[in-house]
Amino acid sequence: MFKAIGRIFRTPDLRRKIAFTLGIVALFRLGSFIPAPFVDFSNVQECLAQNQGTSGLYELVNLFSGGALLQLSIFALGIMPYITASIITQLLRVVIPHFETLYKEGQAGQAKLTQYTRYLTIALGVLQSTTLITVARSGALFPQNSSPACTALITNDAWYAILLMVITMTAGTGLIMWLGELITERGVGNGMSLLIFTSIAATFPTSLWSIAQSQSFEIFLIVIAIGLLIVAAVVFVEQSQRRIPVQYAKRMVGRRTYGGNNTYIPIKVNMAGVVPVIFASSLLYLPALVAQFNQPAAGEEPQPWVTWINNYLVQGDHPLYMALYFLLIVGFTYFYVAITFNPEEVADNMKKYGGFIPGIRAGRPTAEYLDYVLTRVTLPGSIYLGLIALIPLIAFVWIGANQNFPFGGASILIIVGVGLETVKQIDSQLQQRHYEGLLR
Repeated sequence: MFKAIGRIFRTPDLRRKIAFTLGIVALFRLGSFIPAPFVDFSNVQECLAQNQGTSGLYELVNLFSGGALLQLSIFALGIMPYITASIITQLLRVVIPHFETLYKEGQAGQAKLTQYTRYLTIALGVLQSTTLITVARSGALFPQNSSPACTALITNDAWYAILLMVITMTAGTGLIMWLGELITERGVGNGMSLLIFTSIAATFPTSLWSIAQSQSFEIFLIVIAIGLLIVAAVVFVEQSQRRIPVQYAKRMVGRRTYGGNNTYIPIKVNMAGVVPVIFASSLLYLPALVAQFNQPAAGEEPQPWVTWINNYLVQGDHPLYMALYFLLIVGFTYFYVAITFNPEEVADNMKKYGGFIPGIRAGRPTAEYLDYVLTRVTLPGSIYLGLIALIPLIAFVWIGANQNFPFGGASILIIVGVGLETVKQIDSQLQQRHYEGLLR
């Protein structure tokens, strides 16, 4: 392993790519601490110091921005608009036939879809930056704190100041998108994923140190040990797959024989990745968002439905919230896998190229068999996702950690998934120059 790492730094091209990637990551983190125009930096820092726990309403966005959201920095929105735009574009393939046609056209069509994703990212950046500034002006960005500083985060309420802030945050989103593409083209690859990895990893020291301060050092060591076990379990499940054997019939073209080889279709236990967790979290934030904008005036009693939402669907420490969260993740896992993996399309492609599953007839029986296997493999995958997503909520109840607890939920899934993919990419580039890579 150490010899392989040494070969990385002895290979000029790979060393240059890693240095370029680290430089872009450093620039990305620097932008997360530069405040946007007309933001009172001292008041923001005071509110952050007094309110260590993140409001559940902004938890996911703040996590993906590396804590930049609550600092109202130029990179406050982080990579979240691009993630949302990518998911929307992928889902629209099912609704809009033109998008599906572009996807099947190969590189040219997918380049067009990428262009649509960029436009949608900018539009979502405008919408989300406007919402964030409106919430900050109303003093609801830190609802758990009534300090006067938390209601005076923006120094100028004029229309031109608000417009400049919206333009700055939207431009920050566009710049992050460009930085991610630069890493993909000139760095080690997986640019957007690496920026998400950086944002989440940046919150790990703060989250762990807050546990050490609020609890005892023994609890801190226990959390680290449990975290390592969770990481090992996530790596095991993420690498697990059901391999369906496929054989290709031999065919003669002139005097040459083609085909006749054996391969397999890998069906991962967790085919949906982290998307169901994002879906479920976003859906559960909607009631809290509606309740926040229906708060009563001073001296008035809140409406019963607002009180019910505030008691059961905001903090995440209630069993009803956990049960709904788990069930939504299981449901969205099946939904997303059904969209992204089409058994009929795979069966048709196999039939077209002379492939078949041993013991299964080509065509419709193959599609039914693939659907049968996929449905049963997705069940443990969906339960696994639900249990991993519940870890931060359980830690929130048991040890008082905030809901950005690092060893669970979307954070650990992204950290492990992107880490494994990056190691594989570096390993493949090493093997282009050496017979031995990082992985054995």
